[in-house]
Amino acid sequence: MISLEHKLNCQNGFAPAIRAKAPLRISFAGGGTDVPPYPEREGGCVLNATIDNYAWGSLRPRDDGRIRIESVDLGLSLDFSVESEFELDGRLDLVKATIMRLQARNSRGFDVFLHSDAPPGSGLGSSSALIVGLVGLVKEFKSLSLTEYEIANLAYVIERQDLKIRGGHQDQYASSCGGFNFIEFYGDRVVVNPLRIRQDTINELEHNLLLCYTGTTRRSDRIIEDQTRRFEEKQEETLGGLRDQKQLAVDMKDALLRRRLDDFGDLLHSAWQSKKKLSPRISNNSIDEMYEAARKHGALGGKITGAGGGGYMLLYCQFEKRHKVAEALKVLGAQPAEFAFENGGLQTWRTHESSVQYAAANY
Repeated sequence: MISLEHKLNCQNGFAPAIRAKAPLRISFAGGGTDVPPYPEREGGCVLNATIDNYAWGSLRPRDDGRIRIESVDLGLSLDFSVESEFELDGRLDLVKATIMRLQARNSRGFDVFLHSDAPPGSGLGSSSALIVGLVGLVKEFKSLSLTEYEIANLAYVIERQDLKIRGGHQDQYASSCGGFNFIEFYGDRVVVNPLRIRQDTINELEHNLLLCYTGTTRRSDRIIEDQTRRFEEKQEETLGGLRDQKQLAVDMKDALLRRRLDDFGDLLHSAWQSKKKLSPRISNNSIDEMYEAARKHGALGGKITGAGGGGYMLLYCQFEKRHKVAEALKVLGAQPAEFAFENGGLQTWRTHESSVQYAAANY
């Protein structure tokens, strides 16, 4: 169904582009408890927050029955007919699967342009944010009525079921809803609890937290596969680590709400020690060396922000020591990155600039 606004714009000779941006996230604690089958059996929870890094997307309608997809990050572009059978062959499969799931080929065609502020494998949920942004674009293009929860669930289904990429639920809901959230996972539902964190607490967190790129990305599905196998085999260390992650998510939430930020830093250290119990693939010699250097130079605690194995490391420092921690990590090849927290989730809008001419007769 084509919206009335779109028809009127086309009658005037313009086809406005649709834009979207979906925020990436930092996970503080609870990661792994959102990965099936753990939520179905014991219930999971995570504490996370979105940041001012985004997955960006643009969709521009066309009237020639063609679909063109371009990814800046992968340096790849594909061109199809709307009548083509999409093959999931490893080339922009996230986009193809989204188009198929939402039946976006039932149109006169469109161009999609994508890029992200962080690479896949960064540990910031960039792949899930990309799908959330894509769902947002198609939602506007097809005038679909979808809530934040429905967008997040669609993104989860596309990534985890259609594409069979192993992982959890938290990234999709974080990106769609935005802000600081304590998210609970059960067998048949997800509950997003927005946290009312005082602005002075957020300012102090931004003042004291250090985000560093370790210099390598990783494939999270292999780590998650190993973690899941260990859970299924009821290995005590993995079971204990997952249960600790749940409790730490609760404790860290309480520390934030009570403005006990040094306690938050100490709990971040506990969360990392607990996370490493889930799988030996979560850390490696390089990450261990960086973390030990950070602690030696004044970091109270820290952790890898995603499944592990690489990506970004988040560290909590007393501000007077933050620069010393950053310098020590630079020596080891890490790259400090500036960031701020983002309170909003998925955003979509239309632009009338640089519009393409269309024949009103097509509508």
